[in-house]
Amino acid sequence: MNFEALRQRVQRAELVVAVRVEKTRSSWFTLSGAWRAGWTPLRIITVGLAGGFLAGKLEPTGLGAKVQGARWLQMIGSVSNLLASTQAAFASMQANEAADTAEQAAEKVDDAVDGGVPRQPPAPRASATAAPRVDADDQRQPQPAEAATDLSER
Repeated sequence: MNFEALRQRVQRAELVVAVRVEKTRSSWFTLSGAWRAGWTPLRIITVGLAGGFLAGKLEPTGLGAKVQGARWLQMIGSVSNLLASTQAAFASMQANEAADTAEQAAEKVDDAVDGGVPRQPPAPRASATAAPRVDADDQRQPQPAEAATDLSER
């Protein structure tokens, strides 16, 4: 084979790979959406009950087996907490990116409305660890958790 024929084969192979990667991504997004939509509360409870029943039936009797079962439950709880915290971190990251995108879009709109007059940079957003607000009477405003549980100490 000459060089040109080899180059064309490589280009076709790269094109096939690119198409298959895109199909795989599309299938993955479809699968993940269907998977999330399929886990209704009733199904989660049913799977939990069935899993607990099977774990109890498959576990041999005796003191050592009970300790082993407790370890399995502890491991399952740890893994579920890890997954929940990972999902929360991912959602927080997406929310921050969306807020930044919205902020940039708002700045562009303001610049377009102002006729290109530069603006002052926006003030930094308040974080969850920011200092508590102080009102005119110089009293500390309760944090949301305190206000919700009526535990604020004014």
